[in-house]
Amino acid sequence: MPHSADPRAGTRAPHALAALAAGAALLASAFLAALSPLAAGEIAPAHGIAMHGEPALPADFERFPYADPNARRGGRKVLALQGTYDSLNPFVVLGVAPDLAPRFVLESLMTRSLDEPFTVYGLVARSVEMPEDRSQATFRLDPRARFSDGVPLTSEHVRASVELLRRHGKPFHRTNFARIVEIETPDDHTIRFVFDDSGDRELPLLVATAPIFATHTIDPETFDRTTLRPMIGSGPYRFGTIAPGERVSVVRRDDYWGEDLPVRRNLFNFDEIRYEFFRDANTMFEAFKTGVYDWREEGDPTRWATGYDFPAIQDGRIVREEVEIRRPNGMTGFVFNTRREMFADVRVREALGLLFDFEWVNANLLFGLFARAGSYFDGADLSARGVPADEAERALLAPFAQAVRPDILEGTWHPPVSDGSGRDRVLIRQAVELLGEAGYRLDGNVMRSVATGQPLAFEFLAVSRQQERIALNYAQALQRIGIQMSIRLVDDAQYWRRLASFDFDMIQWSWRVSPSPGNEQVNRWSSVAAEREGSLNYSGAREPAIDAMIQTMLAATTREDFAAAVRALDRLLLSGFYVVPLYVQPAIWIAYDASLRRPEAEPLLGIPTELWWRESR
Repeated sequence: MPHSADPRAGTRAPHALAALAAGAALLASAFLAALSPLAAGEIAPAHGIAMHGEPALPADFERFPYADPNARRGGRKVLALQGTYDSLNPFVVLGVAPDLAPRFVLESLMTRSLDEPFTVYGLVARSVEMPEDRSQATFRLDPRARFSDGVPLTSEHVRASVELLRRHGKPFHRTNFARIVEIETPDDHTIRFVFDDSGDRELPLLVATAPIFATHTIDPETFDRTTLRPMIGSGPYRFGTIAPGERVSVVRRDDYWGEDLPVRRNLFNFDEIRYEFFRDANTMFEAFKTGVYDWREEGDPTRWATGYDFPAIQDGRIVREEVEIRRPNGMTGFVFNTRREMFADVRVREALGLLFDFEWVNANLLFGLFARAGSYFDGADLSARGVPADEAERALLAPFAQAVRPDILEGTWHPPVSDGSGRDRVLIRQAVELLGEAGYRLDGNVMRSVATGQPLAFEFLAVSRQQERIALNYAQALQRIGIQMSIRLVDDAQYWRRLASFDFDMIQWSWRVSPSPGNEQVNRWSSVAAEREGSLNYSGAREPAIDAMIQTMLAATTREDFAAAVRALDRLLLSGFYVVPLYVQPAIWIAYDASLRRPEAEPLLGIPTELWWRESR
């Protein structure tokens, strides 16, 4: 038998031993409770928030996986934009502003990882506390945070910034932040948001990534106006040169408070980031060839296929590269403004879609570089393209049976495929039949409404020669059955003004998507956004089924439920024929100065400027 350390211990009665054991257990329990930082009902602080599941990185991560520890600091990166700007505030409807303030000057409570669908980690906020239902969120701020003017960043700055966006911001922020029912600031470094009962699980992430303004420098009554006064922020850069029509820049702060934060380490490596502005695309490209700026993303397939053979490419001073697209592709298309009477009938929209000959256009105008667009979430498990609806999707769509086409529900629909001749007689016949069902007939060489006698005619609003080129081909195809599409090419300023007020018949637009679509879909497709100027609901979609799927998507607690809701939304958008699907670019086409470097570990969401550095000049 085992030896006893105290030979007297064995003489105690069994009930005495039990009493001692119980007493010891109580004391231990009380001791542990006293040491525990969490009382009953309290929520453990977290270092990040994932839209679904848990953040991929642990609380003690050193840097983002895509941040290269060998990245060098210094130098300048110069990019180019077409047009000009009349404001430095991109958060309001008025004006045309570059994106320097949100990307480099301002910061947010948390910042997004580029390598996860939608996960944010602490930046200005050290931690967040949030219940399972996400009905509220409490952020604990880093007391070291400072604006570039030396003023400490406090919870009051965060509160006032959210209020500015809720009252005067673009529709995206006004709509989303209207769901905040209470904001509390118990001290300078704590802020608590209470949300409504909409069940929108993305709201905490949107609040966490909202820009924080130096509100002590801002007049709330003039925030919604254009201004060239540089914004003050807490970020790694401050505004430098401001010359509308020519350039704008930001320069690195020597006193940046967050230099050693894990979410900032080995990022934002340039001493200066500058945008040069050009009146037209050709002038902008010629400037690149002569070294005026040193990085560009190419969007013109003709130029990509034939234009990059100049001396700087040949001798290696400029690198030309195709970068794999890892995120979903989204939709690029000719957008019908269904607020216009001629596009109110879905049969008209479908008929006009039959007349875009992608096969001819791709072979003759696009050098065969593109694939056909056929989903608003192409390239992801969120796409309904070629996939029959599963049981979950069918249950979601059951109350809205009239809003989804049977062939789209079954996954058998696809964009029309022509014979590549540019005048496919089968597709033309189908288009004329659909127009006849919608009340149109061919009167000589003009397609007219039987009821009113008015010709089917509309205007295409273009902002670039590339858009104009594709539209001209489409106009010729429409003219063959008596439809008149005129094309108006306008400058940047007029284009954006007209889009903001929905003053157009048809435009070309691209809706990019992330692996985690969210509240941006409200701004693109909801009935509320259709009525709100400045929104991205350019098509004017007003469909209760779409509204319901967006809300279901936002309330989903699992990735499976989320994916089912997004695929159901995709089916509804396709069934509405709100666009003529155009094409999908197979890769990101970039060219850049050979001294620029980027990480070998390319993140899921792309390779933005903050990841690059200059090796030497």
